[in-house]
Amino acid sequence: MSRDFSGPFLAGGHNAAYSERVSTDCLFCRIVERSVPATIVHETDTVLAFRDIDPQADTHVLVIPKEHHTDAAAMAVADPQLAGEVLAAAGEVAKIDGVDASGYRLVFNTGKDANQTVFHVHCHVLGGRNLTWPPG
Repeated sequence: MSRDFSGPFLAGGHNAAYSERVSTDCLFCRIVERSVPATIVHETDTVLAFRDIDPQADTHVLVIPKEHHTDAAAMAVADPQLAGEVLAAAGEVAKIDGVDASGYRLVFNTGKDANQTVFHVHCHVLGGRNLTWPPG
């Protein structure tokens, strides 16, 4: 992946001036680049899905855009089509893991109070057990 870090960076480490947004300080960008290992479940040209290292359900997969966006709202504003691709990939992950018929939950944590710990948008795909409501 080619990168250019010469422009001004915004909060979260991404450069709004370039179409390929990546951050050398972002764990998930490093997973996309394959410099950090992950158990990959699904991949397209724009999206990567991998198993969470601390699963909270039998199925706990993170679906991320390969392009760096800080959170779901930022991605939806910058690239609505990419937001749709992340959701479509989440549905595909549910099929791959066999939870599409029994049910699954999609979660986007946005911001510190929502317990977002990696500031690269990611969709948690949770399933394989009864998920109670309300969460957390």
